[in-house]
Amino acid sequence: MKKIMILGASILQLPAIQKAKEINLDVIAVDMNPEAVGFRVDGIKKEVISTIDIPAVMEAAQKHQIDGIMTLASDMPMRTVAAVAEKMNLIGIDHDTAIKATNKAEMRKALKENNVPVPMFFRVNTKEEFYNAVQKIKDAGYRCIVKPADNSGSRGIDLLDNFEQETLDRAYEYSKQSSRSGDLMLEEFMEGVEVSVETLSINGECHVIQITDKMTTGAPYFVEMGHSQPSQLPKEIKEQISQVAIAANKAIGIKNGPSHTEIKVTKDGPKIVELGARLGGDNITTHLTPLSTGVDMVEACINIALGMPADIDKKYDKGSAIKYFSTVEGIIKSINGIEDAKNIPGVKEVDFVHQVGEYANTIKSSVDRIGFVIAQSESAKEALDMCDVAMKKINIEVVEA
Repeated sequence: MKKIMILGASILQLPAIQKAKEINLDVIAVDMNPEAVGFRVDGIKKEVISTIDIPAVMEAAQKHQIDGIMTLASDMPMRTVAAVAEKMNLIGIDHDTAIKATNKAEMRKALKENNVPVPMFFRVNTKEEFYNAVQKIKDAGYRCIVKPADNSGSRGIDLLDNFEQETLDRAYEYSKQSSRSGDLMLEEFMEGVEVSVETLSINGECHVIQITDKMTTGAPYFVEMGHSQPSQLPKEIKEQISQVAIAANKAIGIKNGPSHTEIKVTKDGPKIVELGARLGGDNITTHLTPLSTGVDMVEACINIALGMPADIDKKYDKGSAIKYFSTVEGIIKSINGIEDAKNIPGVKEVDFVHQVGEYANTIKSSVDRIGFVIAQSESAKEALDMCDVAMKKINIEVVEA
């Protein structure tokens, strides 16, 4: 029986743990949280280790003599995946690719050097560098967006409303709080619709599996509140998007495994927002892509990591969508109507990650979303409409803390 190590055992990695068990693999799950939901899956081996503690994960991987290693929907464990894969001669990305895929500044640099379209950008660490970069973006006639150089999930992202001193200081401090290294990225704010591209690379060939339309809260935090497949953009635009995503994968150095590439369609054409060398989160690759294409990207990734044949052929062309709930700030008093929503034809899942009695925040990052609805239909528009119908069945009562 082949052994797969999965870094992370949270709700994000749970689909990979479950799938690996389903296809009769020996699963070693790694997470620093001993209560992680993935640890509850029957028959797995548990390693209570931080997924970014490379020496400890390496020791566990060698102890279990694993045949493959992967993660899902999380960027920082990618450096651990690369280190273990290189040391144990397993299939996966190398250290250089892991750095480019997890540090926005290194990513931008690699993409620019390979002529992949990116926005104007600057990497800064001090306030003086920050002010100078802001001025250059302002002088070029662009609005400015600030991000941590090394974080994901909409954390620490801020679009400047203006160039006043108070605004700049607030944005600097807000993004700094979410940066592990203290480095920030200042970029031209790209105007246009945003999509993500879900790909799988096998032996150096990058295959586009699906293009996903995205809905966000907009400025200033850009938290993703919904996704739908397939993209409803014109065919010629989708072709351009695919080519930019493939070029980005090549520039970053992904030869085997998945990627989740976010792209803005600007007046100058598609430009890269960022690329993750892993499966996309937000239920995009675990739920939406199988519902819209019939391609099980999780199973394909597991097989790629183990050096086994991966089935990436599209089985059908349907529509799928997810929409997230938002609410006012306060204590969740009650959530009613869940079963009524689940009984609507085409609704595949209704789930809440925050429960009655817990505190609900206004939406500033992805962790503030309290739940979601997933639906499948004949088109993306119909799937989105189905989500709306289901959400109207649910009443969420929130009281002041």
